[in-house]
Amino acid sequence: MIDSALEYKTITKVVGPLIFVEKTHAVGYNEIVSLRLEDGTIKRGQVMDSSNKAVVVQVFEGTAGINRNASVKFLGDTMHLPVSGDILGRIFSGSGEPIDGGMNIIPEDKLDINGSAINPYARDSPNEFIQTGISTIDGMNTLVRGQKLPIFSSSGLPHNDIALQIARQAQVKESSGGQFAVVFAAMGITNEEAQYFMRDFERTGALKRAVIYLNLASDPAIERLITPRLALTAAEYLAFTMDLHVLVILTDITNYAEALREIGAAREEVPGRRGYPGYMYTDFAMLYERAGRIKGKKGSITQFPILTMPGDDKTHPIPDLSGYITEGQILVSRDLHRKGIYPPINVLPSLSRLMNQGIGKGKTREDHKAISDQLYAAYAEGIDLRGLVAIVGKEALSERDRLFLDFADLFEEKFVQQGRNENRDIETTLSIGWDLVSTLPETSLTRIDRKYIEKYHPKYAKKE
Repeated sequence: MIDSALEYKTITKVVGPLIFVEKTHAVGYNEIVSLRLEDGTIKRGQVMDSSNKAVVVQVFEGTAGINRNASVKFLGDTMHLPVSGDILGRIFSGSGEPIDGGMNIIPEDKLDINGSAINPYARDSPNEFIQTGISTIDGMNTLVRGQKLPIFSSSGLPHNDIALQIARQAQVKESSGGQFAVVFAAMGITNEEAQYFMRDFERTGALKRAVIYLNLASDPAIERLITPRLALTAAEYLAFTMDLHVLVILTDITNYAEALREIGAAREEVPGRRGYPGYMYTDFAMLYERAGRIKGKKGSITQFPILTMPGDDKTHPIPDLSGYITEGQILVSRDLHRKGIYPPINVLPSLSRLMNQGIGKGKTREDHKAISDQLYAAYAEGIDLRGLVAIVGKEALSERDRLFLDFADLFEEKFVQQGRNENRDIETTLSIGWDLVSTLPETSLTRIDRKYIEKYHPKYAKKE
């Protein structure tokens, strides 16, 4: 049996966040390591690679101060997160240390941060509506409990404000039962952004039902790889042990991917597309696939990963791979942002693949699908006509075309635009949709069944 108390002073090389240790006993992948520096400082690390001759260790706190005289101890276990119900209302660093001035968590359990694979047969289909209070999401790209629905944004756009608004407002219908919690993990953010997040959670009272993990841009890149795993482990405990419905918000996945690329370069791996590791798809899947529902469990995990597309490029590997794994995307538009519209969500390229399973009679309302399809079709036609007007002028349009052109402006002004603290229930969102389509001729409402027009159209509703 190997003595886990053995310490090695066989560090041969330090490269970026990695150290290379020679002539060790057999160690396992992801095994936790304790490093003692010459001045007595203790740092933590994790085994990234091992062979008969050497072990590669990634150091969580960075390799500053580490030299050949530092000693390395392999602890014989993977990294675990101490969890209990007391994590709700707490703020932690990206490595899981309390930074809110509170006590350390007295654990009821310690869970492996890498999680365990869910048997596909044990997965339950997501089919229950989550209300975010944002019309462009609830009305046209509905979030369903257990879904993973990323937000594709770009640098300089208000995706953080959208994330905070969702964290504050998200709720499940009372009829579906269960308490709601939010796990918020921020990776590679500035100290200013961290303070903004903490102030907003405290100001609005959302902190009482939230667990927050903050990894700053000044923190070691390697810590960025741990932060989402800690957050998802906490979410799994809250969902599958405490029976809560958990919404996990991960921002920014792009910073996480950059950390992956940095570690890959330090390990001298053969790069894939745009220099990112070839295994990035697998790595993303290990995070995203931890969302879902499990048969026999009351709780659920729903994910809202947020990523900024480098150069506003949807074909970049980060959004490209995320789109393959997840069930749709919410696209934040720079054009709408320039117009002063908040939230600048463009519904046309956005998509929720599970929307149809979470809407309709008994979930939202019977006319939800029909009014959503009509809004989409009318807005798309209005956008096309904007391009035509730029060429031939508005005077060349028919009366019908002018109505659709005006509809596109009204849609952005009334439906897309809403306040940062405006929480619209689904009834309000659908009512706004009906008010908008009532500006069009009834003969143009080809996506809506006649029985819904007679029941919900403002012209007929007022007569009742």
